[in-house]
Amino acid sequence: MITLATIGYNHFLHDLKARIRAARTRAALAVNRELVLLYWQIGRDILERQEREGWGAKVIERLARDLRAEFPDMKGLSRANLMYMRSFAEAWGSEEIVQRLVGQIPWGQWESLNISWLPPFRKT
Repeated sequence: MITLATIGYNHFLHDLKARIRAARTRAALAVNRELVLLYWQIGRDILERQEREGWGAKVIERLARDLRAEFPDMKGLSRANLMYMRSFAEAWGSEEIVQRLVGQIPWGQWESLNISWLPPFRKT
């Protein structure tokens, strides 16, 4: 038998589930924004060091190795990904644009992103 108490509980439960899902989505988007910005900043810093100090590919390999040793549970710090970060910063030169526009796009989507009005994402 369905009672008013049961109906009230079901509505309450439904509302809580919706709020939890919404909060989880907002949290994931916030983490994504921070990581995309971090990856862009890492790429920018690598570019600057390469230009200023003449860093080559061996330094990026060492950097990847050292970062993975320090953060073994963090994915995305391979040599290839550091090169993607470098290319990302090269293609998107403004931090303001990155913060405002691309912070909503997950890092993993950059390779498959194919929108004609966006600057190309080049792998080097």
